[in-house]
Amino acid sequence: MTKLFVTGASGFVGGALVRALASQHEIRAMSRSPASSQLIQSMGATPVRCELGTVKPDDLAGCDTIIHCAAFVKQWGTREQFWNANVRGTQQLLAAAKQAGARRFVHIGTEAVLFNDEPLRNIDETYPYPRSSPFLYSASKALAEQSVLAANDSTFTALSIRPRFIWGPGDQTILPSLADMVRKKRFVWIDHGSASTSTTHIDNLVQAVTRALTHGAGGNAYFVTDPGMTTFKEFLTALLATQGLTPPAGSMPRNVAMGIAKFLEASWRILGIQSDPPVTRLAVSLMSRDCILKIDKARRELGYEPKLTREQGLAGLQAQRSVHASS
Repeated sequence: MTKLFVTGASGFVGGALVRALASQHEIRAMSRSPASSQLIQSMGATPVRCELGTVKPDDLAGCDTIIHCAAFVKQWGTREQFWNANVRGTQQLLAAAKQAGARRFVHIGTEAVLFNDEPLRNIDETYPYPRSSPFLYSASKALAEQSVLAANDSTFTALSIRPRFIWGPGDQTILPSLADMVRKKRFVWIDHGSASTSTTHIDNLVQAVTRALTHGAGGNAYFVTDPGMTTFKEFLTALLATQGLTPPAGSMPRNVAMGIAKFLEASWRILGIQSDPPVTRLAVSLMSRDCILKIDKARRELGYEPKLTREQGLAGLQAQRSVHASS
């Protein structure tokens, strides 16, 4: 039984990992509040009160592997917010992990480390980081991942898992936000939803991270996705249908949407508005650029095989809704 330390355990990805691994491993998990501690205990793990940026080696004592899920995952925020959580938080955790004697560090990264508002078509892990990115989330996660990979050495195996568009049961962000937009009649397609994309069901991501506990080469990143690709129109229509919702047909050209997003972001910064703008450049880019990833390396080096097809995952969400409706 391996001793694991998980950050972000109260979130979508971290929570799914804790629930999946708690029966086979001894898990300690970062907690920042009494409510988080209660949730972590209910999943079968031991809460440890600490925060990114100030984790002490004693917090990680005895843990063989660190699974780092916590991040500032937002479309909007200040540079300091992104850098403090994603860059400095990851770097400080790496230092604490080494001091504590941990032997493995599995970082939950993202394909967004490569975003600079250009299409990503049939790429693998040799695709280079952009020289710069217009998106603070992408830039900060890229620096965080580079710190992880650079920390790899002969006694400390550090690697990064890069999922794309994580979805499935427990999603606290994508599906709830989309459903809310449809219900409030604020949803609109960009370029008719024609952009192609890879996706990653949460069960497939859990499978990849489970494999990464014992497989994979340190200093490397790995794309993990569902089998095949889809279009935003096809996938989001099917995803919303699992909630009994149908998106409207209205569409907006990408250049118009990006212009609106730039104007809103500039206005929000000038006026010092704290809430998120209704539309951001990152959201427009995510919805309008092809992003198709190859998972050959994960198959070869992690032994990763997607547990679910996209169709099986959608059927599972539909069945879950049916059970809730009848209870």
